[in-house]
Amino acid sequence: MALLVDLFGYLSIIIHGLTIVAQSMTLGGVIFLVFLARPRAWLVGDAGAAIERDTARIAAWSAVAFVLCEAATIALEGAVLIGTIDLSPLDVLQAQFALAGLVKIGAAAVLAVLLFTFGPRAPWPPLLAAAAVALAAATMTTHAAARLDDRLPLLAVAALHQLGAAIWIGGIPAFVSALARVHDAPGWRVIGARFSRMSMIGVACILVSGVVMSVLYIGSWDGIYGTAYGVMVGAKVAMFLALLGLGFGNFRSVERLRTDRGMSVTRMKRFAEVEIGVGFSLFFAAASLTSVPPAIDLTQDRVTFHEIVERNRPVWPRFASPDRDVLALPALQAQLDAEAAQQAKKPPPAFVPGSGELPARNAADIAWSEYNHHWAGIFVMLIGLLALLNQAGLRIARHWPLVFLGLAAFLFVRSDPEVWPLGEIGFFDSLRDVEVVQHRFFVLLIVIFGLFEWRVRAGGWKNRGAALVFPLVTAIGGAALLTHSHAIANIKDQLLIELTHTPLALAGIAAGWARWLELRLDPPGNRIAGWIWPVCFLLVALMLLGYREA
Repeated sequence: MALLVDLFGYLSIIIHGLTIVAQSMTLGGVIFLVFLARPRAWLVGDAGAAIERDTARIAAWSAVAFVLCEAATIALEGAVLIGTIDLSPLDVLQAQFALAGLVKIGAAAVLAVLLFTFGPRAPWPPLLAAAAVALAAATMTTHAAARLDDRLPLLAVAALHQLGAAIWIGGIPAFVSALARVHDAPGWRVIGARFSRMSMIGVACILVSGVVMSVLYIGSWDGIYGTAYGVMVGAKVAMFLALLGLGFGNFRSVERLRTDRGMSVTRMKRFAEVEIGVGFSLFFAAASLTSVPPAIDLTQDRVTFHEIVERNRPVWPRFASPDRDVLALPALQAQLDAEAAQQAKKPPPAFVPGSGELPARNAADIAWSEYNHHWAGIFVMLIGLLALLNQAGLRIARHWPLVFLGLAAFLFVRSDPEVWPLGEIGFFDSLRDVEVVQHRFFVLLIVIFGLFEWRVRAGGWKNRGAALVFPLVTAIGGAALLTHSHAIANIKDQLLIELTHTPLALAGIAAGWARWLELRLDPPGNRIAGWIWPVCFLLVALMLLGYREA
């Protein structure tokens, strides 16, 4: 049970992120079907029926995913409550989060049954009613439901926020599918114009609710930069602005279709694909946001602006590593070994992964971590420079993805010195520690996209799917970094580290989707995107070289 408690925080963020994605796609698919696919089907000819079928299928399978994710949430939170405070399963099911979750499961199940049974002909009143119930229940699991002050207005804006996300971001997969079914300018204009208007409504809902929640949940400027809640809201705002830029580009494309019927809609399709990716990353940031208290409730241990400036003051990178023996856990283990030898006993482990306790740290541990980040910055700098040279036409530089394998090997060995291969804790035992799991996950991502991109660049691999692995995994890695946590007892130190990881995550997301556009856009847009993503890698390198923990 200690292991489950230790992993609970991270697992709950991941599952909650997946739940938000499934919920938004379910509600967005239903709204797209009722307000766009059906009313506009007759205007796009034979493609109309196919669009309705595709939209109903997307919404139906999203509803199934919604049910599964919500069930996983109840099971995870219920298991932790049963194991830690000795509640019965019946007691757990009577808790507010469980009741709200069961209502969401019921509403999503109704949507799935209606859509699978009737397809695009499913009656709209019960569809919208079930969607409204799901939205109301989802609102009861937000921060607003736990507030004592301003509870009703916060519940209203929380519902409005989720509705806006569903209309806009949740509807984009159905929009992309619809564009693929139409092959003429009038059809593209019909779909694009209608979805643009729907998206504007969604954006308005998000803007109004976001401003209100920022005022009531953050409350002051120092709450923005001085708390984990404020930092994550900043990340959401950055991604929201990126989505607005992409949406504006698509709006201009729709308007151009009025006068230029021969215009290609490739850019509209590709921008919409990137909107999906950035939007889903934003959902995981939202899931991470629900795991921390609102800034207005955290009046102590805030990070000051002076502390942020001091922590980020430029210093020369650390390229000399302390010896492993002086790190906190190896030093403690050596002491325990010596004491046990004197008593002829088996020494206890200095740290047990999954025990629920935080590992000890000292100044040498900080130096070790900074050394790792700074050398990782050198690897990433080399990758960015070689990628730029390759973009400029230097053929030998096409082997730059192999540098990723060196970075992966370095991180695998150095990230967690207390575990195998450097430490006494075995590989599989170490996976009981959530931070080690996250590090191993990032190493695996690096190996995957390094190998695939090298095969594409140097091996002439023409498989289009293989070429997309690098941008997808890069973007996923950036989104995953938004959920990354550090096992540090000091709240201020933990937040100061998060302040450096959040820009890294955003740069990774930008790099991944810029590379995606390079592969998917027509000239000259693809060439512009081809120069953007290596620059993002250079920015990541500079941030890593400036990384500090003290």
